[in-house]
Amino acid sequence: MPGTQAATSGLSEVRLLPGETGNGRRRRDLKGRALTRFLAHMIKIAVDSMGSDNSPFSEVEGAVQAAAAYGVHVILVGKEPSLTPLLREAGGSDLSIEIRNASQVVAMDEPPTVALRKKKDSSIRVAADLVRDKVASGLVSAGNTGAVMATSKMVFGAVPGVDRPALAAILPTLAGHAVLLDVGANVACKPHHLVQFAVMGHLFSKKIVGVTSPRVGLMSVGEEESKGNELTKEVHKALKQVRLNFIGNVEGRDIYNGRADVIVCDGFTGNVALKTSEGLIEAVLKLLRDELSRNLQVKLGALLSQQSFKRLKKRLDYSEYGGAPLIGLRGVSIICHGRSSSNAIKNAIRVAKEFAENQFNAKLETELSQIEYEAKEITSIG
Repeated sequence: MPGTQAATSGLSEVRLLPGETGNGRRRRDLKGRALTRFLAHMIKIAVDSMGSDNSPFSEVEGAVQAAAAYGVHVILVGKEPSLTPLLREAGGSDLSIEIRNASQVVAMDEPPTVALRKKKDSSIRVAADLVRDKVASGLVSAGNTGAVMATSKMVFGAVPGVDRPALAAILPTLAGHAVLLDVGANVACKPHHLVQFAVMGHLFSKKIVGVTSPRVGLMSVGEEESKGNELTKEVHKALKQVRLNFIGNVEGRDIYNGRADVIVCDGFTGNVALKTSEGLIEAVLKLLRDELSRNLQVKLGALLSQQSFKRLKKRLDYSEYGGAPLIGLRGVSIICHGRSSSNAIKNAIRVAKEFAENQFNAKLETELSQIEYEAKEITSIG
C-alpha cells in the first residue's frame, strides 16, 4: 500500500465530522485519505453467485468469510433481489462486498456454446467481463464448468505462447503439496501442449505453492523413458530440452508420495486421477468414522485423538484448496466444484487473490518466452 506521502490527486475527499478543528481534523483527513488509497488498491474478485448446487447461499457466505479473513474486496454477481437480503443476513453489510446484477443463469446441464451465444447477461459472463475490464482481478465460479472455461477463454484470451489453457489441482502429499495438470480442460492433447502445461505447473508451484525448485514429473505407466504411449514418449524427449527441473516419468502412486511437485498429463488422465482421488478420500474418511464409532472403547480412544483426526480431515478436505485455476489465460479464472461449500468459495477467493497479487499471468508469459528450445522444434513434435 502506498505510504502517506503518495499523491492523492483524483481521490475523493472525506467529509469532516461536525465540531472537528485543528489537529483532530487534520488527523481525520489523513486517516480518511489513507483509507481511500487502501480501498483503491484492494484486490477485487468477482464471484459468480448463481453457479453452485447451493447457490447463492454458499457464494454469499464464502464471500463474507473471505472479505473478513483476507482483506479482499468481493463483487457478488447474480440476481440482486436475491443477493441483497442474503448478504445482510450473513453479516456482510459492513464488509467490502458489493453486488452486480446479472439477469441470467447458466444451468449445469446447459451446453457451453448455447450459454455463450444466448446468455450474455449471465452471472458467469458478467463476472468475466468485470475481469476483462479490469474492474476485478479474478473470477471465481462453481457453475457449469464447460461454460466457465469457454467464457473465460473467449473473454480473456490466452497468454502469448499458450495454445491451450489447463486446469490445475493442488493435492496433499507426504511431503507437502503437488500440482496436477491438466485435470479436465483438454482431453486430447499434442506433445507441445503438455510441454506448455509443464511450464505452467512449474510457475504455479513456484509462485503460488512456494516451492523453490519444483520437480516436474510426467505421468506415465512406468518410470523408464521407453514406457508409455507415443504422446508421453514424445513429451519426455521434449521436456529434457526445457529449462525445468524435470525428473522423468512418474506413476499414479507418485501423486501422493511427494516424489514430484508438479505432475503433467493430458486432461483425460488427470480428470480420472482427480475424481478417483476424491472418491477414495471420501471412502477412507467414512470408513475411519465407522471404525471409530464401533464400540465405547474405540470411541474413547478416538476422543483422545480428536485433534489429530481434525487436522487429517483438513489436509484431505478439497474445500481447503478452493478450486482449480484455469492457467494460461490473460485473466484469473478459478473453477470450483459444483457442490462447493462456503469454505470452498472462501478459499477459491483466496487463491484468486494470490494469483492476482503474484501477477501470475505476466510471469507466465515471461517464462514461456525464455524456454531454452526453438519454438519450431516443439511444434514439429506435435
